[in-house]
Amino acid sequence: MKQSTPLPTPARDRTSVNDHSSDRRRSHARPATAAVRIAHSSHAPGGARTGRGQRRWVAKLRSLCHSAWRHALPTQCALCGNLSHDVLCDACDEIYWNEARLRCPRCALPLPRNVATHCSFCVQTRPAFDATVTLADYAPPLDQLVADLKFRSRIELGRDFARRLALASQDLPELPDALIAVPLSASRLSSRGYNQAWEIARVLARRLSVRADPRAVVRVRDTGQQALLGTTARHANLAGAFALRKTVRGQHVGIVDDVMTSGTTLDTLARMLKDAGARRVTNFVALRTPRA
Repeated sequence: MKQSTPLPTPARDRTSVNDHSSDRRRSHARPATAAVRIAHSSHAPGGARTGRGQRRWVAKLRSLCHSAWRHALPTQCALCGNLSHDVLCDACDEIYWNEARLRCPRCALPLPRNVATHCSFCVQTRPAFDATVTLADYAPPLDQLVADLKFRSRIELGRDFARRLALASQDLPELPDALIAVPLSASRLSSRGYNQAWEIARVLARRLSVRADPRAVVRVRDTGQQALLGTTARHANLAGAFALRKTVRGQHVGIVDDVMTSGTTLDTLARMLKDAGARRVTNFVALRTPRA
């Protein structure tokens, strides 16, 4: 007599249980997603009046999450390589960032001890910008941080520069209405994949609760390297290199960059903004070359 093969019994495997658990988790996750959407929505109660408060709330929530993640997973100090819960360890932060230097309030060049106003350059040839906020001199070992941000995709360094610039901006008589980043040419942006100045500007804007637009100013002509040119040649090289895409009339505009060397690029942008009706221009640069 031929035996019949028993039919397999449907297995209650773990997959079905996990699927139901996943469904439950997704259903519980939806209200949080909706809450974030409401915070970003311009149609929330209060409209434009509550928009800035909502953006601050979202920015604070993101900052808390980033801080918790950073402290949970230590990384290496960007300068000495020791384990650190921040971009720099406490020792490097204390040694290299907390310098007490008197600087020209307009261009941020270090001033001699007996000079308490503006540097001789700003007195003789007044630049178009009105003030400059910087963190330290562009010198070893801090210059390595800029190189890592610019050429090694260490985007977290841009966030750290922005955090420090926001703290340094507390002494300003007024904050800007908007921030722009010094733009890259299309070819350089394509090869690098990001604009290091914008990586600083977007975080700084959030910390200062001001708006920023990566396309407010564009570079319409590739000017190449400025480092080997003299002051006059630098101005000529930058003539017509930038174009303004947004209105700035009556506004205080902040220009963000990673390094300020001679100040020619920032001066060219500031003149363009002033010609378009900007009321005031302030530079926010991570590092400043001591002597141009």
